Amino acid sequence: MPPTSRPLRKLGFLTIGLFDGDDPRQGHETTLEIIELGERLGFDSAWVRHRHLQYGISSPVAVLAAASQRTRRIELGTAVIPLGWENPLRLAEDLATVDVLSGGRLNPGVSVGPPMHYDQVKDALYPDTADAEEFGYERVRRLLDLVRGKSASDFSGVEGFEVFSDRVQPHSPGLGRRLWYGGGSVSSAAWAGEHGMNFLTSSVVKAEGPDDTRDFAEIQLSHVRAFRAAHPDGEAARVSQGLVVIPTDSASPEQRAKYEEFAAKRLPRTRSPQGPARLLFAPDLVGTSEEIAERLHAHAAFREVDEVAFALPFTFEHEDYVQILTDTATKLGPALGWRPAVAG
Repeated sequence: MPPTSRPLRKLGFLTIGLFDGDDPRQGHETTLEIIELGERLGFDSAWVRHRHLQYGISSPVAVLAAASQRTRRIELGTAVIPLGWENPLRLAEDLATVDVLSGGRLNPGVSVGPPMHYDQVKDALYPDTADAEEFGYERVRRLLDLVRGKSASDFSGVEGFEVFSDRVQPHSPGLGRRLWYGGGSVSSAAWAGEHGMNFLTSSVVKAEGPDDTRDFAEIQLSHVRAFRAAHPDGEAARVSQGLVVIPTDSASPEQRAKYEEFAAKRLPRTRSPQGPARLLFAPDLVGTSEEIAERLHAHAAFREVDEVAFALPFTFEHEDYVQILTDTATKLGPALGWRPAVAG
């Protein structure tokens, strides 16, 4: 097995937090239980996806606030909050509050772009300003400035019995260094680096050139390198890779069959760029931990990262997630050179 150029330092996982619309509490409770399990297993981080007007987590900051009170050590991240749905000032307040409650464990990941199905939702989301809203990098820059302590107001001081600050309160000094950008293009990777963010790269990238015949791993590698080339920390800049990884070491025959069927149905989309955006998807990795470790060691982008947040499949059952996370922490992680975090 070829060695990685960077030892795996941090092992995390990502969940979408699905729930039944008729019983939403149970799905949210299950998500919190999975995060608690991750901490017991020694994972370094737990991340939640963000879904609006769907049966997944619509308020990851609220879910992670709850998780912060049921865990002590594990880092808590969002992958990712689409900023087109957010007011950067209000989001900065929420993020700082949860970071304080968690003891400095929050890792907010964000992305840009118009909200999904914007024409259908804009009258509810921005009834007076829909055509004037800006959904590009400027929205991220505003969030960065506010989280990092730049002025949000030209007034501070005492007014009557109330004391006012000119910057977001609470202010959590370390949070500004734990902001992540979720990107799938060279330009987004470079922008994140230039602005001192961390970089989340997932199982989706853009095949940007019309004649781009590189495979997924090569494209993702180019993003990692573009990010670090632009970042003040250079090769030390943080990158986390988020592939769909399903170890089967302790899976039942029925679970293995389900996992293999899931991956097989999604495999055709990995063979060529999809849609006008030319999105290229990574194949899901299903197999024993030894088999998956070998495939990851051969993955060009994996060899240049030392953090991962493996994505749990969307539609599996709770017992499936328990098996996958347990095998990941006890079998796959050690096969990649990772050691579980110490409790406490």
